[in-house]
Amino acid sequence: MTQFRPCIDLHDGQVKQIVGGSLNNQGAQTNFVSDRDATYYANLYRQYQLTGGHVISLGGGNQEQATAALAAWPGGLQYGGGVNAANALDYIQAGASHVIVTSWLFEQGEFSWERLHELNKLVGKERLILDLSCRQKGNSWFIATDRWQTVTSTEVNADNLTRLADYCDEFLIHSADVEGLQGGIDQDLVKLLGQACTIPVTYAGGARSLHDLQLVNDLSAGKVDLTIGSALDIFGGSGITLEECINWNQGKQA
Repeated sequence: MTQFRPCIDLHDGQVKQIVGGSLNNQGAQTNFVSDRDATYYANLYRQYQLTGGHVISLGGGNQEQATAALAAWPGGLQYGGGVNAANALDYIQAGASHVIVTSWLFEQGEFSWERLHELNKLVGKERLILDLSCRQKGNSWFIATDRWQTVTSTEVNADNLTRLADYCDEFLIHSADVEGLQGGIDQDLVKLLGQACTIPVTYAGGARSLHDLQLVNDLSAGKVDLTIGSALDIFGGSGITLEECINWNQGKQA
């Protein structure tokens, strides 16, 4: 069954919810800035055993907050943001259950199987998550790197998902086109992930209510998990409460 997966998104040293497609060197369009630190959210997720969540660092200035969140729940959160072969083990030692990597796997816009092999060997398949966040072009989706501003030529399709699954424990996939807009999920992408993924996969982007958990469950035959950000009450949203998500995960759907 589809599970709710929590998140802690960090930007300029603060917990925020942003519009994914707006992120660039000048900043980002922001939906929410929390007056709580990352540790508060890590402890909250730990309290309710909301496992499989991720801490994502969007740009610089987030190291202190990220490290504190990982320390608050050792082994309970995944970490992504600037991960490469030089620092991946540091995040594992800081308490991350997994490291999440995207941009470093691309050299001059081309996917590097050599780098993937290197990282896989370094941290192990069981601690590696590939972030295949993407943008849609026509009827296809292509991996987007560098804060989702650079669309690569690597397609998110059944062949690539099957091949990449040999090297990692999970996939994390943000639909950058709908991220933060609360305008509904990318149903076609969720359906593809449900059909093609042979390992756990979490989708993020556009979720706005409890109905979306049911929708993802139905579209993916329960194989795809869902991260909800901007619509969640703990991030200033009004579409769904954390309590509803907890109840969903515990099988107490209304």
